[in-house]
Amino acid sequence: MNRRSFLITGAAAMSLPSLSFGQAAYPSRAITYIVPVSPGGGSDFVGRAVTAAWGKELGQTFVVENQGGAGGIIACQKTERSAPNGYTLMQGYVATLATSPATRKVPYDPIKSFTPVGMIGGTPNVLVVNAKVPVKDFKEFAAYAKEQGGTINYGSAGAGSLTHLLMELLKQRLDSKMLHVAYKGVSPAFTDLVAGQTQAMFPGLAAAVPHLKNGTVRAIAVTGKARNPRFPDVPTFEELGVGGFDDVLQWYGVSGPAGMDADVVKTLNDSLNKVLVQPELAKQLEIEAIDPMPMSPQEFADYARLDYERWAKLAKEQNISLTA
Repeated sequence: MNRRSFLITGAAAMSLPSLSFGQAAYPSRAITYIVPVSPGGGSDFVGRAVTAAWGKELGQTFVVENQGGAGGIIACQKTERSAPNGYTLMQGYVATLATSPATRKVPYDPIKSFTPVGMIGGTPNVLVVNAKVPVKDFKEFAAYAKEQGGTINYGSAGAGSLTHLLMELLKQRLDSKMLHVAYKGVSPAFTDLVAGQTQAMFPGLAAAVPHLKNGTVRAIAVTGKARNPRFPDVPTFEELGVGGFDDVLQWYGVSGPAGMDADVVKTLNDSLNKVLVQPELAKQLEIEAIDPMPMSPQEFADYARLDYERWAKLAKEQNISLTA
């Protein structure tokens, strides 16, 4: 090899990606995992359970960072503005990536601002009534809603939340009227439901379980494609012939800033999907009635997009436009 050939070869080698010259394999340090709620509660529990198992699989530590406030907007903005190097991830879920941007103007794009990493899983929602309301099944509920002529009060965890939009979807299907009462969270909404101040609600199953077990509320029907094994006597809406509820879930996934490297995303997705099938993690997620739902990044992106489009369409039809 002459001197000119050597110089060209050397220059070419130096211009190659640093696969062999030293860039540490991903991940080489701790990963920040933003959970867009305050500490405690179901979403925080999910994030900590998943990252504990995920960190062992990746051989790195996840640092869970709770960023509550503004309905998840602060967390979304922080994630969006982070370097897309795989060291900042967010637990994107139905509120941040679907229902909130569907019902109000948010300072991020739920599709374009993030890189989809993968789905964690979902839990069904359940239509419940105060145990003293004189209905035992869905047929009786539908008849009761029409008879009351708009005097039924239903509670939600907040305006624009999934618990709000689900009942608005049900109102469409039943062609009936009910009055929405928005609360700051599902706990105060349940307090008034149990007290009889409201008559119905559409919470996630995990939040409803204690009240179903003590008999203060009654389950009418659940979302999803199959009955929940914890409450096998409660039918699905699909069984009842009511469309639009078979794929509705309170879901949780993982996203990063837009522009993440495809190889990094694959590493994260492969390892996440591997831990989601571990019995130990599945048992932990069962506490929140969550079924693991491993997906590819594209499958998760499609799922989140379709959910956003569903609720944006409903918000427009039901004239739901929130300012905050």
